[in-house]
This record gives sequence, C-alpha cells and structure tokens, in this order.
Amino acid sequence: MSHRARNVSVSSRVRWAERQINIVIVFISQIKYLYHSGIFRKGALMDIPQVEAFLAVGTYGGFRRAAEALRLTQPAVSARIRALEDSLSVRLFERGRPGHGLALSAAGRALRPHAEQLLQAVAQARQAVHDIRPASGGAIQIAAVLSICTYLLPDVLQRFQAAHKDVMITVRSGHSKEVLEMVLRGDAEIGLARSLHHPEVETVSLRDDPLVLVGRAASWPARSRRARLEEIADRPLIFFDRGSSDWTLTQGLFRRAGLVPNVALEVETIETAKRMVERGMGLAFLPHLAVGRELRRRSLTAIEIVDAEPIARSLDVIHPRPRPLSPAARALLQALRSALSEAGGPPRRRR
Repeated sequence: MSHRARNVSVSSRVRWAERQINIVIVFISQIKYLYHSGIFRKGALMDIPQVEAFLAVGTYGGFRRAAEALRLTQPAVSARIRALEDSLSVRLFERGRPGHGLALSAAGRALRPHAEQLLQAVAQARQAVHDIRPASGGAIQIAAVLSICTYLLPDVLQRFQAAHKDVMITVRSGHSKEVLEMVLRGDAEIGLARSLHHPEVETVSLRDDPLVLVGRAASWPARSRRARLEEIADRPLIFFDRGSSDWTLTQGLFRRAGLVPNVALEVETIETAKRMVERGMGLAFLPHLAVGRELRRRSLTAIEIVDAEPIARSLDVIHPRPRPLSPAARALLQALRSALSEAGGPPRRRR
C-alpha cells in the first residue's frame, strides 16, 4: 500500500471514529435529559438490569420462568421489578386470565416499546465505543444449527476468508436450544438458528426459511403440485431429527388438523431425508435453505398444501446484548446477508 493510500485510510478511520463518538454523546445526553426532566420520581433512575427483568417477565408471563431465562433467583427478579415500579410510581403487571400468569398493566404496555428501544440504544452505544478500537484479525466463534452449517456456511465462509485471511473461525453445531446456550455462556460470539428469541440476546432476522413439502419432481406433474393436507397425510412421509423444532412443527401441523401422518421413514439428518425423497421413497417437509438448489435444478418439486398455513420460520443471527460484536463478526454478518440476498428467498404462497 502506498504512503498516500495509507494516509487516506487512516483519515477515513479517524472520521468514522469521530462519528461513533458523537453517537455515544447523543445517547448519554438523552439519558441525562430524561433524568433531569423529572420523568423518574424522587430522582430514582431506572437501570438496565431492571429493564431486562421487566421485559423478561412480560415475555414469559411470570417471575419463575423469567428468572430461569435470566439465570437469576426469583427474589432477585422480583426485587428488580419492585425497584422499577417504585421509580415510576406505577404497577407494571396485573393478574392475567386463569392459567395465563401475569399480564402487563396499561402502564406496562406503555413502557414496553420504550424499554425495548432503551436496550437497543445501550447495545448501539456499546457497539459504537467498541468500534473505535483498532481493528485486528482475531477470532470468531460461531454456533449454528446443523442445517445452516451444511447448506449456508461453506459458501459464506469461503467468501469471508478470501477477504479476511487473518481471522480464525471456529464453528460448533447443535440444536437451536444448544446454540442459544453456547451464546449465553460466551462459548460463541454469534449464533445462527431459526426463530430464536431470548431476553438476553439481540435477534437479527435475515430472511424467511419455511419448511417446504417436497417430492420427487418426476412423480409430480406440474398440474398436480397442489394437495389437501388429508391427502398428504395418507402418502408415505419421511421425518427427520426426532425431537428437533422441525420435527415438532411438522407433527403439530397434522395434529392441529386431527390427522395422523403416515410416517414411512424416520432418519437422523436433513440430507438423508432429501436423498430418500429424490429416490421417490416418500415426501418430506424440509427447510427451503436445504432444498433450494434441487428445486432450481428440478430434481425436487415443492408441493403446496391448499388448506393449511405454511410452516413459517425465520433464519436468525443472535448475539448477547451486553457484548458488542467485533468488527470481524460484523463483517461476517454482512457476508451472510449478501449470500442470502444472492441466493434468493422462498417463493411467495399463491392465493
């Protein structure tokens, strides 16, 4: 790199760092304004753990499950909620319908969107401060569900490593719950899973990734690629990964309709199920991410169920709220977005 180019690069990074500092200053000014404007009674300023506890109780409908999610004792969560209510001089929760636990009061419902914005602002402020540090190679630890490891990461990581040769990448796989636990423990900087939400993590949805009913294209003429769920239940079906979220969602589709699926085969992996379908051994509900190439090549075809809603899911990136993403992790996130944008999403459902 020439001396002039190096100077331009340094100047650009300095200007960018100054913008990040301004973001932090604006955020701090907003918090100071709220404090001095008297919004918080008796000078008591709500703190971040109180807000996290409030959102957790609102999400889970009770102190016990919120405490488990936050990995705190139930009295600790109760104390945070009481302190927050005292600072605002309102009750944030009320008894819900029998069997439904706690519900947000009118004040709680008014507070919730602002509480979510506050946590997002805190995360952005931490990120802005973190970004001022000089970039370095470092390492990224990724936790991902097996299907994402198999069908998405190879292309993404090949592209990423070509541009970031000095970054060491570690990938660990597991079910969605295991991915969440690895991120919460700090074993992974980011997690890749489907439709995963938790009070302690930021969730960024990249695109839809529904479960698609697929069959061998040669066995399904174009005019017959629509069917009722009852017809599908009678055909040989291939299920995979018993106990996983995909298995549960597929079973639930039939259970809600009062149908018992004709499960001809149960296998361990998506790839095995896909190969069985290609050989005409049955139909399977598989992630669109896993069958996009076969659908484009027309070795498999998607079959629309006309009397049931699609099994909708999103492909998500998660990372802990308190810990800013490293520059390398943010570059990886951008590579994921680019790869998914180029691959194209699932087709829209016909009406």
